[in-house]
Amino acid sequence: MNILVTGAAGYIGSVCSEVLVSRGMSVIALDSLVEGHRSAVPPRATFCQVDLASCPQIESVFVQHKIDAVMHFAAEALVAKSVSEPSIFYATNVAGGVNLLDAVTRHGVKKFIFSSTAATYGEPETVPIPEDHRKAPINPYGKSKLVFEQILADYKVYTGLKYVTLRYFNAAGASKERGEHHRVETHLIPRVLDAASGSLPHVEVFGTDYPTPDGTCLRDYIHVLDIADSHVRALEEIDRVSGEAFNVGNSRGFSILEVIATAERITGRKIPQKLGPRRPGDPAVLVASKEKLKHMLGWEAAHSSLEEIIESAWAWQLKHPHGYVDSATAQV
Repeated sequence: MNILVTGAAGYIGSVCSEVLVSRGMSVIALDSLVEGHRSAVPPRATFCQVDLASCPQIESVFVQHKIDAVMHFAAEALVAKSVSEPSIFYATNVAGGVNLLDAVTRHGVKKFIFSSTAATYGEPETVPIPEDHRKAPINPYGKSKLVFEQILADYKVYTGLKYVTLRYFNAAGASKERGEHHRVETHLIPRVLDAASGSLPHVEVFGTDYPTPDGTCLRDYIHVLDIADSHVRALEEIDRVSGEAFNVGNSRGFSILEVIATAERITGRKIPQKLGPRRPGDPAVLVASKEKLKHMLGWEAAHSSLEEIIESAWAWQLKHPHGYVDSATAQV
C-alpha cells in the first residue's frame, strides 16, 4: 500500500513513517521543512518538499505517485503562537488541509487518517474525557483542528471519503532512530530532559496550587510509537469505522512533579525546578478515556508507561544531543 504522510519530517509524522516502512508499506513523505527536519524522514521513504498552501505542488505529488491512503499530520501546533498569530493556523490547518482534500478528491483517494488533538475539547467537564464530550476549544489551535474535523464530515457526504480522526493527548517518547526535536520546544518531557543534560538551567513548573495530589497539572502521556500503531490500526479498519473519532491515550494522568521525579530516577541526575504561577488556560487535569478505541478497534497502548516513555526519550537525546542535523537537500 502506498501511503502519503504529510508532516513527515515532524516528530509524530516521522515516527509514523518509520513504522509504516518497517511494516512493508511504501511511504510518500511530504513536508515543507518550515518546522520539520529533512534528516528525520526515513531513508526508505520517498521525500517531497511541498507546502500545502501550493495547490500545484500538491498536485504534482498526486500525479507522480499512486496514493492509496493519506495520513495527515502537517499542522501549525504551538498553542501560544495560535493565540498571537491565529491567521497562520487557519491558513495552514484549515485552508492547507482543504487543498489536500481537493487533491485527494480529484485523484480518487478514499482513505484518510487525520491527526487531531485533545485541544478540541477545551476545559474538561468530565475526566477521563470521552469522545462525545462537548467541543469548546479555548485557543485557535484547537479551533482550527475542530473545524477541519467538521470539514472531513462534509467531504464524507460530498465525495464518499472514508476517514478516521485520532485525537491524542500528550505525545512523548522516541523510537530508537527518531525523537522529539522541535525548533521551539514547549513540551514538558523534552524540557525536563534538557534540564537533566544541562542544556536548560531549570524546568519551569507553572502552578503548584491545582486541585491535584501534589498541586501540579495532571496530563495523559502517550508514547509516539503507540500513536503510530493506532494510525495503522485505524487504517486497517477504516471501512468499518469511517467517520469516527478516537482518543489515543492511557486513561491515566501523571503530574509535572511525577514526571520530573521519574526523569531524575532514570537519568540519575538532579533536575532543577523553578516554581511559578499558573498559566492562563491550563486545566488541572487532561486525561483521555481510552474505552472507545479499545472497544471498537481492540487497541490499547503497549509502550506508554511513564518509565518507558522517558527511558526512550532519554536514550534518543543521549544519542542525538543536538537533535537532528538538518539537510538542505530535497527532491520532488
